[in-house]
Formats: sequence, C-alpha cells, structure tokens
Amino acid sequence: MRANSLRLVVSAAGLLSTCLALNSHAAKGSRSSDGDGAGTVVVIDAGHGGYDRGGIPGQRVSEKDMTLDVAQRLRKVLSANGYRVIMTRDSDVFVPLGTRTAIANQYRNAIFVSIHFNSATRRGADGIETYFYSRNSLALASAIHHYVAGGAPSPNRGVRRRGYFVLRRTNVPAILVECGFLTNPTEASYVQNASYRQKLAEEIAAGIGRRNSVASSFSTTRVATAESIPMQPYIDQTRVSRSKKSRSKRSSKKSTRRKKKKTSLKRPDIEARVVSSDREG
Repeated sequence: MRANSLRLVVSAAGLLSTCLALNSHAAKGSRSSDGDGAGTVVVIDAGHGGYDRGGIPGQRVSEKDMTLDVAQRLRKVLSANGYRVIMTRDSDVFVPLGTRTAIANQYRNAIFVSIHFNSATRRGADGIETYFYSRNSLALASAIHHYVAGGAPSPNRGVRRRGYFVLRRTNVPAILVECGFLTNPTEASYVQNASYRQKLAEEIAAGIGRRNSVASSFSTTRVATAESIPMQPYIDQTRVSRSKKSRSKRSSKKSTRRKKKKTSLKRPDIEARVVSSDREG
C-alpha cells in the first residue's frame, strides 16, 4: 500500500512536470511565430559599414559594429526557425544603398529588415522607433515595433512613415528599425551588453514571426492578445518633406537671377544629396 502511494506521488509529479513543460513550449511558440519560416526569405540589412561608421562626428560607440552584431544574432535565431536568411553584409564592408535594395528585390517572397541605431546632438534623446514606406510594409513594421519597443527599457517613439532610400526602392515589405540612441549614455550602455543585443535580435525575430497576426487598421481591438497584435498608428513624415519641396519650388521662381544661380549649382547639389543618401539612418 505504501509502495503504491509512492508510485502515485511520483507519477503525479512527472505528469505535472510534463504539463508545465508543454505549457512553456506552447507559450514560447505563440509568442515567437505563426508557424515556422519555411518558404520565407528574410533579407537582413546591417546599417552602415566600412568607411561609413554611422552616427554623428565624435560619437564614441560605432553604429556599424552594433548593427552588424545584432544582424548576425538575428540570422542565427531566424535560421534556427527555418527561415532562409540573406545578409546584405556579413563583415565590416561598405555596401551602397542601391546594392542593398537590389539584393532584396531578387526574392519575390522576401521581407527586408534594416537594423540601425539612432544618434543626436542632444544627449538626452532616447527611444525606439520603426520606419516603413509602402502600405504593404505597415504590418511588418507594427509587429517588429510592438516587440522591440515592448521588450526594451527605452521609451517608445512610435512607428513613422518616411521615404528612406532602402524603403522606397524595395519591392517587398521593408522596414528600418532604430534600436535606441548610441549618443544617449544609458542606451549606449545597454547596447554594449551582448545579452541586450541578443534580446534585440530575439524581439525582432518575434515580430517577423508574428507579422501575419497584426490586426486590421479597421479593427476596434486596441489591445494585443495571443492571437493578434494591434496595427500601430504612425506619423507620416513624407508629407513634411513634400511641403518643404513645394515651398522651395515657389521661392525659386521669385527671380530669374536666383533661378540662374540655382541652375549653375544644380550638379554639386545632386552629388551632395547622393552622398548623404548613402549614409541615411
């Protein structure tokens, strides 16, 4: 009788342990993915590289090194979940923006994730923000921002629509995530910790896995559940750029002399914009 009781206790303990393990596995699965990554190509773009250090002059922490480290960690997480991963760069080299978008556009079923860190002359600037351009990229931006901003101790700066080159020129869903300010002492200290960079990679991967669970913008649900993630509201920064351009055009017509001067300087101005566009983000 006593032996039977002991066997029952051991069996019950084993059953409880099995149930807890299954529950834990199910919870992880529901958080990280709607399924495995079979058939999905993820093009990971580590921002900057080579002579392009990223950030602003005098910045202590190199952006190009941090973006590459997070990108390589993200590749490992996604590859383990069955995704096919393509890197726009896998070492400290400079890759032109046109080449980065050309790589993404080779794959019809791909998604493009560009990893960056922010910088500002004001040391107090902080937070996470995610950019997209095309309408078909909003769900991806919403999911990745939901996880990265939700998992980081930094403020949520929101989702923004902006015409960055790598977002405008890609034919597939594309986002650019700014994972904090390297010019902010607190956030820079986070990013220099390997475990924090690993967490960033895992949160980005979670967003990729749950991108198809983003609720429609027409949904009345505003709270994310295990089944859905809310479509993020966003700031449209493309309209600001357009209004500035229209004002510039109007002012350029005020005098023939000024117009001639602008024409004579047109070529250097174009070259300056091309150079600056290769350093965006």
